Amino acid sequence: MDIRYNSWLKKYKQPFGAIQVKQAVVFNLRITSEQPPLSVELMVRSDRQVTLENYPLKKIAAETYQTTFTPLKAGLYFYYFKVVVQLSKQQAVYFYGTTDGLGGTGELTAIDNLKPYQLTCYAQPVNAPEWYRSGVFYQIFPDRFYNGNPAGEVNAKRKNTFIYATTEDTPYYIKDQTGKVVRWEFFGGNLKGITAKIPYLKKLGITGIYLNPIFFASSSHRYDTNDYLQIDPILGTEADFKELAEQLHQNKMHLILDGVFNHVGKDSKYFNADRLFYGDDQGAAQDQHSPYREWFNFKHYPDDYACWWGVKDLPTVDKSYPAFRQLVYGEKNSVIQKWTDLGADGWRLDVADELPDDFIQGIHQRLQQFSKEKVLLGEVWEDASNKSAYDQRKHYPVGNELDGVMNYPLRRCLLELLTKQPVRPVSQVIREIMSLQENYPTKFYLNAFNNLGTHDTERILTAVGGNRVQLKLAWDLLFMLPGVPCVYYGDEAGMTGGKDPLNRGFFPWKKIDQTIFTYVQQWIKCRKNNQVLQSGNLILGTTVGCLAIIRSTTEQLALYVVNLSEQSQQLEQLDFTFLHDDDDLGEFIITELGDCNLAPSESCFKIIERP
Repeated sequence: MDIRYNSWLKKYKQPFGAIQVKQAVVFNLRITSEQPPLSVELMVRSDRQVTLENYPLKKIAAETYQTTFTPLKAGLYFYYFKVVVQLSKQQAVYFYGTTDGLGGTGELTAIDNLKPYQLTCYAQPVNAPEWYRSGVFYQIFPDRFYNGNPAGEVNAKRKNTFIYATTEDTPYYIKDQTGKVVRWEFFGGNLKGITAKIPYLKKLGITGIYLNPIFFASSSHRYDTNDYLQIDPILGTEADFKELAEQLHQNKMHLILDGVFNHVGKDSKYFNADRLFYGDDQGAAQDQHSPYREWFNFKHYPDDYACWWGVKDLPTVDKSYPAFRQLVYGEKNSVIQKWTDLGADGWRLDVADELPDDFIQGIHQRLQQFSKEKVLLGEVWEDASNKSAYDQRKHYPVGNELDGVMNYPLRRCLLELLTKQPVRPVSQVIREIMSLQENYPTKFYLNAFNNLGTHDTERILTAVGGNRVQLKLAWDLLFMLPGVPCVYYGDEAGMTGGKDPLNRGFFPWKKIDQTIFTYVQQWIKCRKNNQVLQSGNLILGTTVGCLAIIRSTTEQLALYVVNLSEQSQQLEQLDFTFLHDDDDLGEFIITELGDCNLAPSESCFKIIERP
């Protein structure tokens, strides 16, 4: 018996991908068998439920069986097919599911090895402001970008820090014997410096910036917040922030801030473990009657407490506590209220998977009260549609939480394609990319915050081993694939660096690699001038180590083919297999791109205006 189904093709499943509540899904299964099946069923269960619902498939044509499923609530559903046939004197039961938990073509398998398909159901489409979805962003680690003071002096020097003599030094931590950082390095970048470099960002083509934390903290990374309502004095003043926001807006650029709400700093006004900045009677660790005492879980007061991943510098906050929620997103005197009033256009939530769903919903709802033009993003390192944390399923794409997530899974796949580590066929890697498109609602998918590097990863030039050809391809893929591109500061200038702290060097203003800068600049211009690269549908194809990408709208087509194999490939001789289309697109691509010979790591690209 032969069973065929492919969740990426319209002839088997309509519509493609995630669906909205009460939207019907039509399933078609093709069965070739000597004996007609006794029964064909679609087996469905909702997320984390054991009970299965069965939907009989009716024969509608030769070898084709069909049924319809309509989900009545938002969330995840998992499904597979069950086929019963008569074999001489006994019945045989067959199960058809995925091969590896991803979508596409599946396989017949025993029930014990069954991996069901995923169907994402959302309540409503997420917010997708045009300024965000059509934009190109630039991530800035504020201390390492530029010092805007006239003589380059560092603001507000304080104890237990050290300042580098020059901005060309390699970042370095001073740690004690336990590995704890005891002296933080500050290079002196500040808000005035970012404002001063807006012309540079405009020249590059940037339409918005995402800032790592800017609020008062002990460290240079500032993920250990001391006061959510105060700009770190080393970065400047509230007036400097307001000026930055105003100048960005005057230049038609937008500003996204980093919200760190899972934990605070041990030196914060809320906790105050060592009394570095606040008095003996302030903070939960100094005063058991402090208004902040109930925010924290002390195992032994005051020195043993819940903290993020065991890092004592980062006491974890109880996000269910009403006073903390009021501080973060209340209508008066809250973090979201103050900084959004002063010019923030959106927020990125640090370690979003540590935050309760209803906490994120509260922030999202508060932002929507300001304007539908605000955006809320989250730091999620995995597929956000099926992310679980602390044995709780997250519901980011449902429509009332995050508008998008940082697309770390895409970065991992792109690096695997380019570096061949680990060694997997190109077709298998792009199946992972395809699964994100299938699992995410369309607007949520287009809102993905795509990056080649961040403050938490190696820089892209280092990640590809300094190979500038692979670097070029990395930029190609970043701008060809759906989502909002974000350039990590200095990557366009040719900066290198391993993981923290080496990826956080000071911007090399005197040593910008103009070749890399120009290449990124050209891609940004191309994206801004072509709607197809902003919102076009994605079709992926592979053959003999080559990858084909098609983006399509009713007005344009963008075609891109890259040779990821180690041998030259003649384009007209390639037989592409496309993952998400019923038509034969191979001949079309070859006709449009011409008869070209692609050397290893060589690509060709073309945008076509539809008649």
